Amino acid sequence: MTSAREQTAAPSAGEAGGGSEGGEGGETADTARIPAFPMARAAGCPFDPPPGLRDRRAVAPLTRVRLWDGSTPWLVTRHAEQRALLADPRVSADVTRAGYPKTVPSNGGGLSFINKDDPEHARLRRMITAAFTVRRVEALRPAVRRIVDGLVDELLAGPRPVDLVPAFALPVPSLVICELLGVPYADHPFFQENSRILISRTVTPDDRTAALGRLTHYLRELVARKRVEPGDDLLSGLVGRTEVGELTVEEAAEMGVLLLIAGHETTANMIALGTVLLLQHPDQLAAVRDTEEPELIASAVEELLRYLNITHSGLRRLALADIEIAGQVIRAGDGIVLPNDIGNRDPDAFPDPDRLDVARNPRRHVAFGFGVHQCLGQPLARMELQVVYGTLYRRIPTLRLATGVDRLAFKHDGSVYGVHELPVTW
Repeated sequence: MTSAREQTAAPSAGEAGGGSEGGEGGETADTARIPAFPMARAAGCPFDPPPGLRDRRAVAPLTRVRLWDGSTPWLVTRHAEQRALLADPRVSADVTRAGYPKTVPSNGGGLSFINKDDPEHARLRRMITAAFTVRRVEALRPAVRRIVDGLVDELLAGPRPVDLVPAFALPVPSLVICELLGVPYADHPFFQENSRILISRTVTPDDRTAALGRLTHYLRELVARKRVEPGDDLLSGLVGRTEVGELTVEEAAEMGVLLLIAGHETTANMIALGTVLLLQHPDQLAAVRDTEEPELIASAVEELLRYLNITHSGLRRLALADIEIAGQVIRAGDGIVLPNDIGNRDPDAFPDPDRLDVARNPRRHVAFGFGVHQCLGQPLARMELQVVYGTLYRRIPTLRLATGVDRLAFKHDGSVYGVHELPVTW
């Protein structure tokens, strides 16, 4: 299901070379000729990167693209250059800097420390790192197994067909992150709805700001309650840091919002989208379903993360100094867009990259980013996906779609890719 469009015309100076138009904003006759980003996926190929990204990679490792505001940041399409730039200290993740290539119009900054630079980024990140170490996450595996088995029990006892998104894909990570943070799961309709607004590409800046305000207010009140009645959870630990002056209440609330959103949205979409993909590849599904080897399940998780890579708006950065790379010079102040979906399909990094192979174990993928800003929660996400993929298809071996894949509504309108609904039966 991959487009064969691999060739394009030679780049113009504005596309592959020029430097003056990057990050200025406002469309001109010159910038109008530069390809727009994000790019559309090919019809009938919902699991593949947009063919336009392959076209850009055929032109050069670095070319220009045009964003919603008319700015023309660099597009980086090869795996090696993506990792090099993501690890480069001359590259900033601070969304408040002039020229930063924003995903959508916004009225303010980003979410907590992920949109800050060191040393502030490192200071805040260190406060929660311990909760996401491999050792701490492995200690949670039995609890996650109980959650997954309980939800599968409910599926088997319930009606068919069923929408797997609200019945399974969303509850698994939501229950886990609520337990970890100390957030009442009963409030999940509230935070899931506001999360949906925040990650939508189509809502207005005012709607996005209002959703963020509601979530921040909710977490601020929860932090205040935990001052009086602390628990054995991550938010209570952050409250302790506010009491000794290491963290403000607002910073604690912002970190809570970030962890709550990231802790359920991305994993939920990977559960659903990975299931759709495996159902389209019966041989790969059988390998996952029938194995008793944890190593193969772990490998399958890495391959699905590489192949699907649901953060399909690209990672965004800003150059703080001139950077020479791949025959180009990224000037200080230039925006940089790094679509990790096309990086994960780079044949120089992954042989035969458009073939799904659950035994591949491609641990060098960039689905979680790279460098100091790589995803803090990746050990938790990996473990949850291992439990899900190792349980769901084994316990429901005849699981199948209750509709055609061509009738599924994919999330082309969000910054996190997935399916809105997933009707299945068995």
